[in-house]
Amino acid sequence: MLLRPRVFPLIAIAACIAVSACTTTPPRSDDASPPALPTIVAHRGGTADYPENTLIAIEGALHNRADVIWLTVQLTRDGVPVLYRPADLSANTDGKGAVADHDFAALERVNAGWSFANTDASGATRYPYREHPVRIPSLAQALRAIPPAVPVMLDMKALPAAPQAAAVARVLDELAAWPRVLIYSTDAAYQQAFAAYPQARSRLFETRDATRVRLAAVALETTCKDAPPPGAWTAFEYARKMDLVETFTLGEARSAVTAKLWTPAAVKCFRANADTPILAIGIDSADDYRAAACLGITAVLVDSPRKLRAIRAGIALPLQCP
Repeated sequence: MLLRPRVFPLIAIAACIAVSACTTTPPRSDDASPPALPTIVAHRGGTADYPENTLIAIEGALHNRADVIWLTVQLTRDGVPVLYRPADLSANTDGKGAVADHDFAALERVNAGWSFANTDASGATRYPYREHPVRIPSLAQALRAIPPAVPVMLDMKALPAAPQAAAVARVLDELAAWPRVLIYSTDAAYQQAFAAYPQARSRLFETRDATRVRLAAVALETTCKDAPPPGAWTAFEYARKMDLVETFTLGEARSAVTAKLWTPAAVKCFRANADTPILAIGIDSADDYRAAACLGITAVLVDSPRKLRAIRAGIALPLQCP
């Protein structure tokens, strides 16, 4: 059996599933301090509760006691950083085309809540914001709406990275917002672009590629490679659906797997140099939130701050872990 080089991380994840450490919380010694509950980060303001990346979502997340607000940023044609995630406006709004194809004034006329749906008591699907439009806000508007004491994580979308990094840096300068912001992107070009700004150098997440490779090495090789430097935030999915691809002489086989990526061994590796802050992406159940706490995860990225507020309130402290 031959394994395609491009699926190395997938093979590593599949190997991780086969060992018990991937599915259990870490053993605890009698003298260990009880773990703290992870910080709740509202994913795009709370995608399950309100239209994502809008001021009403931010307001709702704050009402539901989210500790941190995660916002997705793109750049308009006239150089204004705005909150929007998909590649095309038609995904979430009644507009169409890329954000970069429109000036901010045009985007202000788009209904950012057009596609947001929920279910009423009868089970019918409703689109409550079609009659009550909400707008795509600028990054500056969003930061002004968030109390200065509440941290903000900015997820950079769209390329090229340099113009957007420059525009975001200008906003953060104007609002003196650097101290309360962390910057994330799935594309390493943004880490490189923001490296030009001294204020950003301590505000950048580790690249997703570096995080992925280290998780794979822990799972497949049981080795810890190049732990993050002290103070660097890291982020990756707590559980991720993957395709395992095996290549044979006469064809290939594909298997769908769901892997829990953060394990006791992975957390230990990431914190080999220091108490590295870890953000687990996609925590939306009580069991997963409790498991993340027992792992010592710093923060969790959630789609429903309303749901996680109730889950957190229902957990007795000190937390008892297996």
